[in-house]
Amino acid sequence: MSKDRKFGLGKGLGALLNDTPEVPRGGYSEISGNEGASSAAVGSVNKIKINQIEVNPFQPRFEFDEDALQELSESIKLQGLIQPITVRKVGDNRYQLISGERRLRATRMAGIEDIPAYVRTANDQQMLEMALIENIQRENLNSIEVALSFQRMIDECNLKQEELGDRVSKNRSTVTNYLRLLKLPPVIQAAIRDNQLSMGHARALISVEDPANQLFIFKEIIDKDLSVRKVEELVRNLKQSEGGKLEKGKKADAVSFQYQKIQDDLSSKFATKIKMKVGANGKGAIEIPFLSDDDLNRILELLDW
Repeated sequence: MSKDRKFGLGKGLGALLNDTPEVPRGGYSEISGNEGASSAAVGSVNKIKINQIEVNPFQPRFEFDEDALQELSESIKLQGLIQPITVRKVGDNRYQLISGERRLRATRMAGIEDIPAYVRTANDQQMLEMALIENIQRENLNSIEVALSFQRMIDECNLKQEELGDRVSKNRSTVTNYLRLLKLPPVIQAAIRDNQLSMGHARALISVEDPANQLFIFKEIIDKDLSVRKVEELVRNLKQSEGGKLEKGKKADAVSFQYQKIQDDLSSKFATKIKMKVGANGKGAIEIPFLSDDDLNRILELLDW
């Protein structure tokens, strides 16, 4: 996997949160359900009723590991929640989560009614940006999830790549490499998402321009369990070959791999060996062989001819 240093809190989120205050020595301020919103001082740490907190609508992460949540929940039961969540006030005794949904879920799972929280003010764009930055900082995030969060920050927060790099403490080339993952064929993106390919494999693949060649190399990685070094060597050989192209037969193999599932499904449906031919321009033909007039009639019936 990538050897990029892991994300810490970073100056991006810290700046947005205006330098998170320390937990007061005397503990957290209690906020009862009958007190007004003014009771939760902005910038302070307070204990807030969980039923007064609504989920952040900009949360970019929808799946949470149930086993990991259960482990965190058991820890919270024994030790309490060490790191407060962050919320913003949206009305009397109503708060909206900015960051910390996993901690909120685990605390609720533990049967605890209130939770320590930093109370902040933030507009919707800040909410989205903070949620995305917190999401990016998760250690177990795969490269495609990071890339998607980067793209959302560019599209929805109107950031340039340099500004994005500043927010997440990454240089521009690293940001660019993540974003380029989203231009890979979907089957390769899925393999990266499912941890079948490391970021090292992915970096080698994004340096290949032709999608057919990318698919061929991807198939070689999966079939032969190629190391990152072997893939880099394969890519170098590709670029050194005439025109930077694979041999004609291998390129055809790459294309047929892309359409293999369709060809197999059609062969199963028609009970005959279907052949697909795909040209470099994406045009092609499907050949359905038949053994006799009766066999032809059977195929025509399947086509509802």
